[in-house]
Amino acid sequence: MSETVFTPALEGIKLVKTEDGEMLAKPFLDACKHILPVIDKFGASMALVKSDIGGNITRLENNYNSDPVKFNYLYNMVQVEVETQTAKGSSSCTNGLLWLTRAMDFLVELFLNLLEHPDWSMSQACTDSYSKTLKKWHGWLASSSFSVAMKLAPDRKKFMEVLGGDAVKSDLESFLTTFTPLLQQNHKFLARVGLDDMKAS
Repeated sequence: MSETVFTPALEGIKLVKTEDGEMLAKPFLDACKHILPVIDKFGASMALVKSDIGGNITRLENNYNSDPVKFNYLYNMVQVEVETQTAKGSSSCTNGLLWLTRAMDFLVELFLNLLEHPDWSMSQACTDSYSKTLKKWHGWLASSSFSVAMKLAPDRKKFMEVLGGDAVKSDLESFLTTFTPLLQQNHKFLARVGLDDMKAS
C-alpha cells in the first residue's frame, strides 16, 4: 500500500496504548506530532492551531524528558499536578494535555466534515468543526482570531489534491477510527479528575 501523509500517524497510533489499555506519553505525543505535516497543508489558516498544538506537545515532552520512567504513562503527569494542586495553572501539563486534545478534536471533526460533506467549502467545514469543538472554550479574543484565520482557508479541492486526492480517503477514515478513541479516553480521564472544563482566559 502506498504511503500517504497520514501513514506515519497511523503507524504511531498503534504504539500509543499498552496491552492493558494504558496511554503511553511518548507514543501519544509522537502520534500528535505526525499530524503537524498534515496541518501544514492548510497553509496560513491553520498557523494558530499548529503553533498551539506544537507548544503543548513541547510542554508535555519536556516534562516527560525530565523523568521518562515516572512519566512513562501520559496521565501520571496530570496525577502529579493534581496532588500538588498545580493542575489548573496556565502552564501546567494538565492544561497542555487538555488543549492539545481539544485542538485534535477540532481536526478530527474537520476531517470528518471533509469526508461526510463533499459539497461544503473548506471555510464552511472549518467553521462547523470549530463551533462543535473549540468555540465554547475560547474567549472573545481567541474566537475572533480564529474567525479571521478561517477566511484564509485553502480551496477544498486543491487541499484534497495536496493531501493525495481519493487515495488518501481510506487512510483518513482509518485515522478517524483509531485516533478518536484516544481523544475520548483523554477527556474521560480529565473529567474524572474534574479538569475537562477549563476555559481559555
